[in-house]
Order: sequence, then C-alpha cells, then structure tokens
Amino acid sequence: MTFLPGDKYKSFAPIDLPNRQWPSVVIDKAPIWCSVDLRDGNQALIEPMGHERKLRMFRHLVELGFKEIEVGFPSASQTDFDFVRFLIDEGEIPDDVKIQVLTQAREELIRRTFDSIRGSKQAIVHLYNSTSTLQRRVVFDLDKVGIKQIAIEGTKLVRQLADEMPETYVQMEYSPESFTQTEMDYACEVCTAVMNIWKPTDDNKIIFNLPATVEVASANIYADQIEWMHRNLPDRHLILLSLHPHNDRGTGVAAAEFGIMAGADRVEGTLFGNGERTGNVDVVNIAMNMYTQGVDPELDFSNINEVVRTVEYCNQLPVHPRHPYGGDLVFTAFSGSHQDAIKKGFSALKKSNSELWEIPYLPIDPADLGRNYDAVIRVNSQSGKGGIAYLLEEDYGIELPKLLQVEMSKVVQGIADATGKELSSASIFEVFENEYLKAAGDIEFIDHQTTVDPKTPERRKLSATIKHAGTETVVEGVGTGPIDAYMSALTEKYNLDLKVNDYREHTTGFGADAVAVAYVEMRGSTDEPIFGVGRHANIVTASLKAITSAVNRAAN
Repeated sequence: MTFLPGDKYKSFAPIDLPNRQWPSVVIDKAPIWCSVDLRDGNQALIEPMGHERKLRMFRHLVELGFKEIEVGFPSASQTDFDFVRFLIDEGEIPDDVKIQVLTQAREELIRRTFDSIRGSKQAIVHLYNSTSTLQRRVVFDLDKVGIKQIAIEGTKLVRQLADEMPETYVQMEYSPESFTQTEMDYACEVCTAVMNIWKPTDDNKIIFNLPATVEVASANIYADQIEWMHRNLPDRHLILLSLHPHNDRGTGVAAAEFGIMAGADRVEGTLFGNGERTGNVDVVNIAMNMYTQGVDPELDFSNINEVVRTVEYCNQLPVHPRHPYGGDLVFTAFSGSHQDAIKKGFSALKKSNSELWEIPYLPIDPADLGRNYDAVIRVNSQSGKGGIAYLLEEDYGIELPKLLQVEMSKVVQGIADATGKELSSASIFEVFENEYLKAAGDIEFIDHQTTVDPKTPERRKLSATIKHAGTETVVEGVGTGPIDAYMSALTEKYNLDLKVNDYREHTTGFGADAVAVAYVEMRGSTDEPIFGVGRHANIVTASLKAITSAVNRAAN
C-alpha cells in the first residue's frame, strides 16, 4: 500500500455500556426467524427471481418452518406487487405464517404497500428510513429533527391505513436504517417517537429492527449496541427487538449470535447468506450452530441437500463447497491425521452405550442434515492410513490390521501422488484387491484337504493342490493346524525363508452371504513385514489364500 490506513480510515468508537451482561449469556432458545430471501436476497441477484422461482422459494421457506417471510418491496416493483397479490389471492399463505412487506417512509409508497396486502389475514408492514450521521449529511441533507419527522409521518400513515383495514392483522416493524452508524441516544429517540404513535399492545407488539445495514465494527460492538437499546427503549415488554446483520466484515453470524445474547428476540436473514455485497446473515448457519449446542432451532434442515438445490435454483448462484453445514465438502476430511481421528471416533461411538455425539472434527452428525457418511472421508495425496482403512471397512467390510494399514496407505499414496487425483472408495478397493487378494505370482492356491496325522494325533496333515508356474501340483505338510501345515508344505517345496508373525480373521456379511477375511503377516531374514490377505466363504480356505498371497508378494 502507498498510504497508511490510519490516514484514510478511523476506528469505530466503542459503546459506553458499563456492566455489559451479554458476554455471559447462553443462547437457550431460538429467536423468531424472518426470512428476507425474497426481498433483500432477491434484490442482490444478478438476475432477480421471476414468479416461478419466487413461488418455489416461498413454498420451501414455509416447509422449513419460517413463520415470518418478507415477500417483497411491492411499492418499488410491479413484479413484487403482483407476487404479493398472487400469494393472497391464491391462498398460498398458511394461517400461521405472516408475510412481511417493505416500504420507505414515503406516502405514495406506503399506500401502494397497503394495496398489496389488502385481503391478507395478517401482515407485517416494514417501514424504514435512514438515521445515520453519514446519511443525514450526505443523502438527505437533514438534521436530526427532519429525519425523525420522516419516521413520524410515515408511522402516522401506517397507523391510519392499518385502522382502515380491520380485516387484516397488521403488525408494524420499524427500521432505523444504518442503525450501526447512528448515535444510540438518537436511534432510541426516533424509535420511541414511532412507538408513541403506533401504540403497541401485548397482543400486537411493535418490531424494532436494528440493522447492521453495513457492518462497520466488530461483532462485540454490535452486541453492545443491541444491549444498549434493550436497556433503554421504553416499555420493552411491548417490543420485539429484531436483528438484521449484514456480513461486510465477515462476522455477520457472530454479530447475530452476540445480538441474541444481548437481548434480541428476532433475526432477519437469508438461506446461506445471500444478500447485498458480502451478504445478509446466514440463517442456516445460526440455526445449526444452535442445534449443535442442544437447542431446537425450530427450523427443519434435516434435508440440507434439498435446501441447497432449491437455493441454487432460485438464486442462480452456487453454495460454496466449504459453506458451513450445506457445502458439499464440509463433512469431508482429506488429511491423514483427521481421517485417523474420525475413524477412531466412529469405532469408539459404536462401542459406547451413549447417544451423545462425540466424533473428532465432526461437530454435528451429517445424518442429522440428511447426509450419509460416504463423503466424510475421501482420499487424495494428503490422506493417510486412517482414511483408507475407514473406506475399506465401511464400504467393503475389510478391517485392516494397523501395520497393514500403513503398508496399504503407501501403495495408495503412491498412486495418488502419481496421478494428482482423488481416489474413490471403489478405486481403493481395486488397488487392495490387486495388491493382496489377487497378489499375482508363481503360486495359485486351488484346494486343500486336512487329516489327523496318524503318528502325532495332536497335529494335522494337509494336502494342498496348487498351481506353480501354470502347472498343477500337490504339496503336503504337517503342523499344529492348517496354516502351520501349509507353511511347512510350501517351505519344504520351495525352500522359503518366511515365518508367520501374526494372523487375524473376521467375517463380513451375514448368514448365507457371510465371507471370511484372513490377514497374515510374515517376516523373513530382513524382518520387514510382508502381508497377505485371503477371502472366502470357508475360513480355512481364506487363511490358506492369505498365506499364498504373502508368499507371492514376498517373491515379487
């Protein structure tokens, strides 16, 4: 930079709030949610939604559980006006859902807004005018008295028109736009003036929406501003304090959470944060953050893939693959150490009797969002033994011993390094199959028979049919069991310098579909482990195939 930032920008002054309470508050219930996807989100789109996309979004928001939905700015757009009329005339609005319509504090716009909601059962009329020092000076060229008068005159007309429409339950919302850049005492003064005209009751509270129209300070400052208003507004029990954070500093979610802690009752935002500039606050993010803390968000994101598809279709914008909760990759681990920890976490969870979710690197169960575990662990050149072992176990029932995990990971990583590509679960199994189950070499196991050795009844005599270099032959040996006898036969026939160091087995599948998998670790003169794997419906056959696999791999 050719300049010092201090020459061009100044830091935001902190709020004088002695003994602030919000830092120690714990969020224990959901706020009232209001979706502004169809208004604030829509006006930020490169191609604003037409009727069909608007209707699909509205219906989806209702399905998710939103009880308040800002459906448009009907006085500013014929498309919005017609859409509001369609919702009312065609009976699209459930009885427990309030539509919300936005209007500036100008007479002709307010009247047009009331025309749009005529005949509805209930509606929120959202009146706003900007109150910040910058907008007073630069945009309106008015002093504090003049700006407050705009709010007063607008509220008087809203009150009058609401009284003339008794068939509709009209709730008023007022936003001192650019609230975060407005002096606190002045914001409170304007809101109080509006409140005195509207005269809210316990049955019809006024909504004071305090927007971070532009996010200009850290999230804790916004919380201080909300708590200041929470403490200083009169007749607080007649007020629903609402948040409308934007995300210019990238802290919209934090600001909203702090604002709830500071006393707010309500949050306006959009799905995945679409909105002007860097966006509105992401309601999905806040709601699911609550969910992970054991708090019911009162919104249903149990099919997050459908939410993503709907939002991407309606907005014609992609949801980032790393977007919290909804992105394609948010539950995916490529890192070897992460994969190993996740694998161990799943194993520990299976063994425990607890329903408490405790998996490293996964703060939420993907299944709660309608996701399966297929994408939790994916393998590329950054991956390690844990991820490979997890995929083989989850998808194919292959439970690799630890040292075999290490060896297998080197084989897979070599392929990943060479190709620079991600390896699918099927690709990894193919590598495993070629490397261990097929283990091409001179010896092919065909069949075997075992009998009791007449000389020593505690030992077994084994006769195995194998192919060696394409020629079928029979080898015989005696040992404590089939594995020992087969090793004795092969050692005598081929003068092997190998000994069985470890042996493990397990079954996969159930009933008639059950298959045994055997793993053998051998050591030779170099003391390097050499592994073989066999798979067969018969456990002895699987074991002898594993021996054959290891011998072939040693020879290669």
